[in-house]
Amino acid sequence: MIILGIDPGYGTVGYGVIRKEGDKNTAVDYGVITTPKEENLAKRLVRVGKGIEALMIQFHPDAVAVEELFFAKNVTTGIQVAHARGVILVEAQRHCPELFEYTPMQIKQALTGYGGADKRQIQQMVKTFLNLPAVPRPDDAADALAVALCHSQTNALARLFRI
Repeated sequence: MIILGIDPGYGTVGYGVIRKEGDKNTAVDYGVITTPKEENLAKRLVRVGKGIEALMIQFHPDAVAVEELFFAKNVTTGIQVAHARGVILVEAQRHCPELFEYTPMQIKQALTGYGGADKRQIQQMVKTFLNLPAVPRPDDAADALAVALCHSQTNALARLFRI
C-alpha cells in the first residue's frame, strides 16, 4: 500500500510518500511544494494544485492522509492555509477515493503515544519508524511523513476518519 501524507500550506506544502508492507513502513519520497511569496494567492493555489496532481500521477497512492487545520492565531494566514487545503483535498479526491484527515493530536498520539508530544519528538519517531539516517528536512516534509505514518498506524480504524 502506498500512502501519501500531506502537511497543508500555501507557501510550503509538505509531502511524504511511504510504502506499507505488513507491519513495515518504508519512505519512498518526501519533500515540499513551494510557491513564490510575490505571487497572489490565486496563482499560488494553482501551483499547489498542480503540485498535488503531479504527486498523485507519479506515485498513484492507495490512500491520501491530510493533516487537519487547527485554528491559527493569525486569522489571515489561517484562511489562506484553509484555501490551500481545499485545493489539496480536491486534487487528492480527483485521483484517489481513499482520503483521510487527522488532527495534530491524533498524529502525535499515533507516533508517540502522547497527544502533547513536541515537534522534535515527532521528528525523531519519523526517523525511527522509517529507519532513516537523519530527521527528514525540511520540517514540512517530516510533518507530512508523520501524517502518512499516522494513517499507516491507524489503518485498522481508518474508516472512521475517511472523508
